[in-house]
Amino acid sequence: MPRAHRLVYRGEISMRCLLDGLYRVSGALAALFILSICLVVIIQVTFNLVDRLAGMVSGQAIGLTIPSYADFTGFFLAAATFLGLAYTLRSGGHIRVTIITGVLSCRVRRLFELWSIGLAMALTAYATWYALALTRESYRYNDLSSGMIAVPLWIPQLAVAFGLAVLTIALLDEFVSVTRGRAPSYEGQQENLLGSPGDK
Repeated sequence: MPRAHRLVYRGEISMRCLLDGLYRVSGALAALFILSICLVVIIQVTFNLVDRLAGMVSGQAIGLTIPSYADFTGFFLAAATFLGLAYTLRSGGHIRVTIITGVLSCRVRRLFELWSIGLAMALTAYATWYALALTRESYRYNDLSSGMIAVPLWIPQLAVAFGLAVLTIALLDEFVSVTRGRAPSYEGQQENLLGSPGDK
């Protein structure tokens, strides 16, 4: 293999590792936020039980609570939802209706995939732009949440914007891959999850 081809090949491998690492980090952060939701809910339920027991024993509740726990779980849920989008796409976890693509020829199907991925990428890039603009505006005007603990709104908004940005990159990754004649990554992952017809 010529030296130029080897350099291009190594560059592609490095880029692939970098992108896959980005998707995994985003997915891991989403899992961490889901775990944080579980932890906050468990602690709050425990506090409620202790309060109820204290009320039964002494006639007066202690008043244990996590300040603004509903706000925090809402922020964690938004972060987990958007941070997990790119990883879910690459893993074939998004719901896809294949009733049309299943009957198309390979060439038409490829064009259809390019059109749908391109449209999704354009819409996601548009949403990313405005999510970043909203985050910048919240930071500029120091917008705060209205709960017991005033959280700067740019912090949860940044997680949403970052998740959308990673999803845009993942869709661009898929678009380039399909343009080069490769199958979308989510198709192979979906087949692995469902099993091939020969496995039945």
